[in-house]
Amino acid sequence: MASKSRKKRARRAILCTLAVCLLLTAAVVVWAHTPAADGLPRILYSHNVLLVRRSDGAVVRERNADERIYPASMTKIMTALLALEHNPDLQKTVTITEEMVELPRQYNAVQAGYLAGENVPVIDLVYGALLPSGAECCLALAQDVAGDEQSFAELMNERAAELGMTNTHFTNAIGLHDEQHYTTPRDLAVLLEAALQNPDFRTAFTSSRYSTGPTNLHPDGITVRSSLFEKTGSADFPGGQLLGGKTGYTDEAGLCLASLAEKDGVEYILITAGAGGSNRTAPHHVEDALAVFSSLN
Repeated sequence: MASKSRKKRARRAILCTLAVCLLLTAAVVVWAHTPAADGLPRILYSHNVLLVRRSDGAVVRERNADERIYPASMTKIMTALLALEHNPDLQKTVTITEEMVELPRQYNAVQAGYLAGENVPVIDLVYGALLPSGAECCLALAQDVAGDEQSFAELMNERAAELGMTNTHFTNAIGLHDEQHYTTPRDLAVLLEAALQNPDFRTAFTSSRYSTGPTNLHPDGITVRSSLFEKTGSADFPGGQLLGGKTGYTDEAGLCLASLAEKDGVEYILITAGAGGSNRTAPHHVEDALAVFSSLN
């Protein structure tokens, strides 16, 4: 009898423990899905977040939006915008040099796939910079517009000042880490809004892939793909769709993303930065974007 009594007590203890665990799990789930005081999901990988409604420029959500961040490849938004603004003929060709190919290799930077000696139209370089984040494309655009990257960086800073980006300073066209190459999520939202006013920029920014025409070294052209859409199985989220974005990553910047989405017929710009992980881990910056957009009522 004593043995049976002990077994009953043991079963009751196990059942009680399971019940407590289930209650705690449910409580954690409810807590995690309850918005924080700033309206954002409680659990995000990104340290910096800014969500802006495009129709009136209203800030809908923000978290550490005025902290200085390293923009990494989000820099290429400015590079592409300047190239478009300074080139009335987007079919004009620019020659890729050996240096434009070799310099990115030294920093293990992503390239679109153009070769030294290749003559590439400006518009193809813009797509190459925005979609796969091609560093050689950025260097080619910088040289075409300003003669060299340093002079181009001066133009980047002049344009940033014109846009009212008061806490931004650029030193290169690619987004390579530099202590003096910085911005804030709020400034980046201003930049992306200005860039989206350019129809050629918007078309490129919201493309998932792009096939070029033939060149002297690629007679069949090449196809470049968006690094954003390659990192997400679907661009859809409840009530809306991720329209486009520019990803970024360096060790110092973390995973970051400047994105555009539509939710219930309204467009939003979202800047996230400082997410943990790397290009070899789960795409936490994309996961955060989908979580923030999904949380909109």
